[in-house]
Amino acid sequence: MRTMLPIICYAFALAAQSASEKPRYLDPSQPIERRVEDLLARMTLLEKVGQMNMPCVYLRELGPDVKAKQEACRRFTEGTYADGIGPGGGFFTLADNALPQGSRQQALYFNELQKLATEKTRLKIPLLQTEEGTHGLMCSQGTVFPEGLGIGSTWNMDLVRQIYSTVAREGRSVGIHQLFTLVVEPNRDPRLGRNEEGFSEDPYLCSRIAEMIVGGVQGDDVSAPDRAVAGLCHYPGQSQGANGLERGAMEISERMLREVFLPPWVAGIKKAGALGVMATYPAIDGVPAHASEKILTRILREELGFQGLVLGEGGGIGTLVYERLAANQKEAGILALKAGLDVGISYEPGYMEPLVESVEEGRVPMAEIDRSVRRILRQKFRLGLFERPYVDAERTAKLVNSAPHQALALQAARESIVLLKNEKNLLPLAKSLRSIAVIGPNADHKLNLLGDYVAKNVLQNVTTVLDGIRQKAGSAVRISYVKGCDVLGNDRSGFAAAEKAAKDAEIAIVVVGENERRAAGNQGTNGEGKDVASLDLTGVQEDLIRAIHQTGTPTVVVLVNGRPLSTRWTAENIPAIVEAWLPGEKGGLAVAEVLFGEYNPNGRLPISIPRHAGQLPVYYNYKPSKLRWHYVDMSADPLYPFGHGLSYTRFDYSGLRISSPKIRRAASIEVSVDVTNTGGQAGEEVVQLYLTDPIATVSRPVQELKGFRKIALKPGEKKTIAFTLTPEDLSLLDRNLERVVEPGEFRVMVGHSSADIRLKGSFEVE
Repeated sequence: MRTMLPIICYAFALAAQSASEKPRYLDPSQPIERRVEDLLARMTLLEKVGQMNMPCVYLRELGPDVKAKQEACRRFTEGTYADGIGPGGGFFTLADNALPQGSRQQALYFNELQKLATEKTRLKIPLLQTEEGTHGLMCSQGTVFPEGLGIGSTWNMDLVRQIYSTVAREGRSVGIHQLFTLVVEPNRDPRLGRNEEGFSEDPYLCSRIAEMIVGGVQGDDVSAPDRAVAGLCHYPGQSQGANGLERGAMEISERMLREVFLPPWVAGIKKAGALGVMATYPAIDGVPAHASEKILTRILREELGFQGLVLGEGGGIGTLVYERLAANQKEAGILALKAGLDVGISYEPGYMEPLVESVEEGRVPMAEIDRSVRRILRQKFRLGLFERPYVDAERTAKLVNSAPHQALALQAARESIVLLKNEKNLLPLAKSLRSIAVIGPNADHKLNLLGDYVAKNVLQNVTTVLDGIRQKAGSAVRISYVKGCDVLGNDRSGFAAAEKAAKDAEIAIVVVGENERRAAGNQGTNGEGKDVASLDLTGVQEDLIRAIHQTGTPTVVVLVNGRPLSTRWTAENIPAIVEAWLPGEKGGLAVAEVLFGEYNPNGRLPISIPRHAGQLPVYYNYKPSKLRWHYVDMSADPLYPFGHGLSYTRFDYSGLRISSPKIRRAASIEVSVDVTNTGGQAGEEVVQLYLTDPIATVSRPVQELKGFRKIALKPGEKKTIAFTLTPEDLSLLDRNLERVVEPGEFRVMVGHSSADIRLKGSFEVE
């Protein structure tokens, strides 16, 4: 009776109105806020709580198979599936989990659900559909770009914007309105498996990427047919959890929170206007984010001015139970709502019927429910869903993974590749080669190139490294392939064949690294929930490299991995090493183009690569105290420094100019430098500007990235690159955590990497 009585009473009230009267919230000429308030006033408590639920369709609660999930989603849309709540607000990961046939099926089914929502429910509220967009639309047929550190390695902000503009275009075309798991937090501990989703260790680089992501996904008008909501994750961070473990508590200070973790959110939300955020799993300063008013309201809403929706993580409300802030889901729901969590995505009781009970018992004010529902309705109105809930399935089928999108995926893969080492210019491979041995567990493995947050059913062709080499080498070159070993395990039975192939070839290319958990029985070494204690190559992969090296055949190692790997022996003994990261669907072709010199590598490391996990943290922007001490068993320096990356040409730096020797605190200053290509072929250089404040009232990093520019230069060409340092770039958080610009000397360093500084200068703030 509780379920039906409010609806019956409201029906009698509406009957008093003129039959021809149109509800104000359905009138597109009305301002959004007026429409929101009109609709909210018409809603029952059950309908409001229904809107607060947008469950992940991978959950067993929505059925064990595709057919069952499709039917469950229909009923959840109508409000007849879940006990004690009204029609649902939308879904998360529906396309990936219930629509495996591709974009046309996705568009048709989303249209079917919208028809149910807008014609078969009392208030005709359209659904808000959300999907992962981490490095491509996570649906069957969605274009797969490089993941995380691969995109970060491009240092190309125009390219980043194009990638996420494409993801939004594909997503909106199939009927998806929000793209989440856009991981803008700095990647501070590579042991955490899902840190493969992040772009860089550096807050400045992450901030610039965050701005490009939001601009690419949302554009100037989020209601446009090729735009979507940018859902930034995982607010305010989870990449430095205790022990490098998934959901590990973030035991960080307020200073670290604000200096390291918050800058990308300031950039993505306060500056770029992101309309989506996912609360993080960990407890920060003892309080899980899902229960933190400080995190979800005071900082996010009041300081950053966030106007969009806060979604929970998968099972996020449950974090309050296992962290012992709540005895059960009902208690957890009360805490999460009060803190500012708007949407539950995991079919958790805390945001379902028990929440209704809490309101009826007087334990939750209706105002808190209305606050979240108001935000949900506002998001749907600003997206234009009440006027345009449907998509064109035929257009969708032509657009998703189209030729231009595949071409962009190839270019992104090219720019993501970092040449780590090239002793005696072994690369590019000589045109005169007639035999090549391709060896290793990742040489001919399609799915390991893709990373995580990829569709369960990948429909498009994926080019492996072996495919790419065969394509680029041509028919005159004899190519032998031997797997050699697996990523995991101790089976060496393939070593003999691999050694023979290497001995019979002029050069050996060994492709090793990590693998994704993509099938039953595949444990996986990388991705969400795949944390490691060691960053060394797993299994017997290093032994395979040693065996091939001992044949005497010149050897190139290609790394396919989502996290930095501590490949010390390889770095010391193998002449050429290529870091391919997780390069996406065209990654194998891009690797081959680099190997054969058809593309001059220009990727630069967005993260420091350690010699050993025991060095962690190893990020470049450390405090001066690190300079005072050292390890007794190895260098404290990283294996490869932040910003590092080689080219097939050379770049010289000259003519550092600083616009003024002294400036006032509120002024900006110009820094310029000349860069010349002194090599024999065209190439691209990433010019990096670092800043340090040698004397301050608080301890400051030895260097901080404050500008970068990727430029293309022909042989002999010179370009002048100019940077503007603003008061924000010069500022710090003082002892009271107030942002100020302190007077004194600032030192400028410009160069090829954080460890390869070519020019230095200074200026003074008066």
